[in-house]
Amino acid sequence: MKKKLLQINVTANWGSTGKIVEAIGKSAVENGWESYIAYGRMGNLSASHLIKVGSKMDNYIHYAYNRLFDKEGRSSVQATKILVKQIIAIKPDIVQLHNIHDHYLNYQILFEYLNQTNIKVVWTFHDCWAFTGHCYHFVQQNCMKWKTECEQCVKRNKFVDRSRENFLLKKSLFTGNKDITIVPCSEWMGNLAKESFLKEKRIQVIHNGVDLNTFKVLPNGRKNDRKFRIIAVSNVWQPYKGINDIFKLREMLSDDYELTVVGLAKKQLKTVPIGIRGITRTQNVQELVKLYNEADVLINPTYADTFPTINLESLACGTPVITYRTGGSPEAIDDKTGIVVERGDIKMLQEAIETICTSNIDYSVNCRQRAEKYFNKDDRFREYIDLFNQLLRQ
Repeated sequence: MKKKLLQINVTANWGSTGKIVEAIGKSAVENGWESYIAYGRMGNLSASHLIKVGSKMDNYIHYAYNRLFDKEGRSSVQATKILVKQIIAIKPDIVQLHNIHDHYLNYQILFEYLNQTNIKVVWTFHDCWAFTGHCYHFVQQNCMKWKTECEQCVKRNKFVDRSRENFLLKKSLFTGNKDITIVPCSEWMGNLAKESFLKEKRIQVIHNGVDLNTFKVLPNGRKNDRKFRIIAVSNVWQPYKGINDIFKLREMLSDDYELTVVGLAKKQLKTVPIGIRGITRTQNVQELVKLYNEADVLINPTYADTFPTINLESLACGTPVITYRTGGSPEAIDDKTGIVVERGDIKMLQEAIETICTSNIDYSVNCRQRAEKYFNKDDRFREYIDLFNQLLRQ
């Protein structure tokens, strides 16, 4: 009888976490498992059996519930009860959690069920939400209250602030699971988990990987002209992703540099300054690979991130990376494949770009070799299958 894996994430084969979930599911199938993915919204075709959690209206209601009452992950009651019934019917050997926040799932109902079963739970941390009272990325506010007990959240007003209540509920539910393994996707996140209320649980870092057959160096990928090409990529461009820093950077660079920003919403295209080429969000991977290959350097001026997949995609395409010293983002590169810049130092960002673009170093070979050595998805996601099998043998 085949072993069964059920993953739960906000998206399925869409966006960075959705593609990671899909890759893990494929790896499971290739190793003889039966794979299921439960998701809240935004799903593409999958090699796994897909389970839709709730409806679009459920998402809207849950979003409003959180905004009004600070109860993220505590609405979607009926949708989660239906999911629990589906889990009971599937009888998975492993339940792997990813992003269970973002307005589609009731984590209290889910954990009250999981905590009374013998199902092995593996939780991949893509952000910090699991051990805070509110924040996905507390570094944006430089708030360390999660180390003790969240209260008086700087992101909520004093009239509706349930950060302490949320923190204590999460602590009770998540530590109450006897069969949970935490898998941070960066050493940085792993160190945070070891300081959180989950520090007594098994914690094993597994870095993300990318498809090296898809993200690759193309023949004649770089254009032979006088322009230096800079690319910046994000699924969603918000201020914490550094979009405003990119706008300021454009003013500081000469006309010898062409700057392309990928992943903008249609409304954002209207606000892009002159001199920046704006491209909307794309699910066309081949188009993205071409853009990486055409670029001399990827910039990732993020203020909050765990282990960005775009860094790995860029390396696989032979393009060096410049990143802010944020979260686990610097872990993707070394001094032969990119430069780490202090957060918010746009002048240093400019100088790093000029250093790489005018250098005689062949970054392409070094970048590809690093991707092959450390970030091959087949190697990284095989670590999950090995972990699953090890847990089931215990």
